[in-house]
Amino acid sequence: MKTSLSLLFAALLAAGAVHAEAPRADGTVLLTGADLVTVSHGTIKGGELLIRDGRIAALGAKVDAPADAERIDLAGKRVYPGYIAANSVLGLTEIEAVRATNDMAEVGAINPNTRAQVAINPDSELLPVARANGVLTANVVPQPGKSGVIAGQSALVKLDGWTYEDMTLATPSGMHLFWPEARLPAWLPEDFRKRAKEAAGKKLAALDLAMRDARAYQAAKRAGTVKTEDLRWEAMLPVLDGKEALFVHAESSADIRDALAFAQREKIARLVLVGGQDAWRLADELAARKIPVILGTSQRLPLRRWEAYDTAYANAAKLVQAGVTVAIANQGESQAASNERNLPYQAASYAAYGMGEDAALRAITLTPAEILGVADRLGSLDVGKDATLFVADGDALDARTRVQRAWIRGHELDMANRQTRLYEKYKSKYEGKPRP
Repeated sequence: MKTSLSLLFAALLAAGAVHAEAPRADGTVLLTGADLVTVSHGTIKGGELLIRDGRIAALGAKVDAPADAERIDLAGKRVYPGYIAANSVLGLTEIEAVRATNDMAEVGAINPNTRAQVAINPDSELLPVARANGVLTANVVPQPGKSGVIAGQSALVKLDGWTYEDMTLATPSGMHLFWPEARLPAWLPEDFRKRAKEAAGKKLAALDLAMRDARAYQAAKRAGTVKTEDLRWEAMLPVLDGKEALFVHAESSADIRDALAFAQREKIARLVLVGGQDAWRLADELAARKIPVILGTSQRLPLRRWEAYDTAYANAAKLVQAGVTVAIANQGESQAASNERNLPYQAASYAAYGMGEDAALRAITLTPAEILGVADRLGSLDVGKDATLFVADGDALDARTRVQRAWIRGHELDMANRQTRLYEKYKSKYEGKPRP
C-alpha cells in the first residue's frame, strides 16, 4: 500500500511538473478585422493576427493561416498587448484588513534572500479582477516589515496558472530596497519626529553594514574561501556583479538623492527608481545616469503645500521630456492590489498632463517589459512574442472601454470574476428574478 501511494504521489508530482512547463495554448487562432495596436510599430487597421503554440506567429493586413485555424471576427474592435503591472503585490494579499490573508513581508531589516514567487496564491480572487481590465502580467514585489530595508526578490508572473511555478515568467526579476524616509511633515509632534529620525538612522546603519558584509562575502567567494554559503549574501551577488537590477523605492527628492548617492558609492551598475513622486526634480541626473523610473500613482496630493495641484500628474511628462525611461504602475501595496485593474487609468491621467497617449500606453506595456528584461516576450504585438493580449471595444485608456476577451500565452481566459458574479447576482434582484 505504501509503495503504491508513493508511486501515485511521484506520478502526480511528475504530472504537475510537466503541466508547469508546458504553455497553456488553445491551438491555432486567427483574429481578424480588428485594429492591431502593436505599441512597437504603430496600428494596423483592420488587420489579422495569428496565434500558434502560445505565440504570435504572424500579423499584418493579411496573413496566411492554416485551414484548421479557429477564426474570430473582431471587426470594430482593437487588440492590445496585455498590460504589465510593474510594481504589485497581487497574489501576496487578499483582504488588507484581514491579517491572515497578507503574506508580503518578512521580519528583520535585511532579507535579500526572500522570494516573492513562493508566496504567491494562484487562487487569489484579485487576479481575475485585474485580468478583466487587461492586466495580464505582474511584477510581484516583497514588501518591507516594520524595520525592513532590503525586502527581497520580485517575480514576474502571468496572471493565469495552477501553481506559482506555472505562473512564473522570470525570477528573480530584481532586488528591492525600500529607502528609509527622511522627509517628515513639519506639523508632526517633535517627539514623533525624533523617533522617526532615529528609526531611519537605524535602517541606514543596517543597510551600510549589510553592504559591507555582502562585499566581504563577494571577495571571499571569488577567493574560494567560502566554506558554508550564506543565502542572504548569495542573493546579493547578482546585484553586486551587475547581473541583476536593484529597485530602489523612494518618493521625496531628499530620499532619491540619497539613494542615488548610495548607488554610486556602492558601484551598483543596474538601478531602477520606483515610486519617484519627486523624480521630476532630479530628471536631468536620472537621464544622464540612464536610470529608469517606475512611477507610482498620479492620484495623490503634492508633497508640499506650495506646489501646484497638478504636480503629480505632470511628473511623467517632465521626466520623458528630460529623456528618462518611464514606466507607470500603481503603488504596490495591499490596498492597491484590489485596484490593480485601474492601471490604464493611471496611465491616462499622466497622458492628459503632457505625456501623450502613445507614451502612456507604452509605459504600461513595452517599457516595463524592457525594464524587467522580458521585452523579447512581452509588451507589444510582434511576431515571436507570447500571445498575451486582449480585445477591447474602444480606446484602452478610456474608462468607458470594456475588455471583452483576453489570451495569456495563447490560452483564452474566462473573463468572469468575483465582481462580475456579484453584478449578475444583484442585477437579478432588481429585475425581480428569483435569487440564483
